[in-house]
Amino acid sequence: MELVERIQYIMKLNQMSASVFADEIGVQRSSVSHVLSGRNKPSLEFVQKIIKRFPKVDTTWLIEGTTNIVSLEDKMKLPEEKSNSVQSISHQTISKPEEIDEKPEFKSAKVRKISRILVFYDDNTFEEFNPNSDA
Repeated sequence: MELVERIQYIMKLNQMSASVFADEIGVQRSSVSHVLSGRNKPSLEFVQKIIKRFPKVDTTWLIEGTTNIVSLEDKMKLPEEKSNSVQSISHQTISKPEEIDEKPEFKSAKVRKISRILVFYDDNTFEEFNPNSDA
């Protein structure tokens, strides 16, 4: 996931359009448009404004794409939009599912790979993530 995709993810979690997001972080709407379209890369100041406005966003995840999996969705939502929190899954640092250390906890345990992840939202929508797909 690229930086622009992570920015879009924050916007989606908070149900914000590009113009609302621009207003929230205090940048020109055209700046957000140019970043989202790939015309410009986000500047350090742009990233700092996101972190300032969304203090629960993991800075390492936003910049590098790696983080501790500690309920990212719950942490990145605006405080007034927090509802049922997702419990912490793991404290491993990962960037892609295939980078998870697949050593079994017990010597007799069978090694299993994640084939897909389904995330269900309270508005009756869902997303499917396939760690084995290239996109």
